[in-house]
Amino acid sequence: MRVRTDDEVYRVDAVWLGPPKATFPWRARYVAWGVGIVVFLLVTAVQRQVGFGFDFINTGWGFVITIALTRFICARISHERPLSSVMAMWVRELTAPRETTSGRGGAASAARIRVNPQRPRKRPRGAKRAGAATRSQRRRQQDRRQKEVRGVRTPA
Repeated sequence: MRVRTDDEVYRVDAVWLGPPKATFPWRARYVAWGVGIVVFLLVTAVQRQVGFGFDFINTGWGFVITIALTRFICARISHERPLSSVMAMWVRELTAPRETTSGRGGAASAARIRVNPQRPRKRPRGAKRAGAATRSQRRRQQDRRQKEVRGVRTPA
């Protein structure tokens, strides 16, 4: 036994095809007409701010951009996701708190690098610096202390 849903009722788009016996050659939902008018006004306002004049070519490109943007917007709108929820989601996405990605500190500088006027020379074989063994032993002990984890044994 099949249970029929009421999805077919919602799949019907609220479409105005034009006056009787003189319909438009395309189908557009009512919401698409509203979105298209608003987008066209925004596109022409941006064109004027950028410095384009109000002539046939620029208005034609304004229509082309409006149609592209309206199709892009209306492809994301349906009866399950109306324009109001898409706009609310867009506003919340833009105003959501973001993780700070800026680095800490300033510009790198070579001011703290020590420069020795003499070039370092190779030590003869077998010669060690005084106290080098004791320093390395102290470092190992400090590393062990830093690496200790609670409940985990460290090798002695």
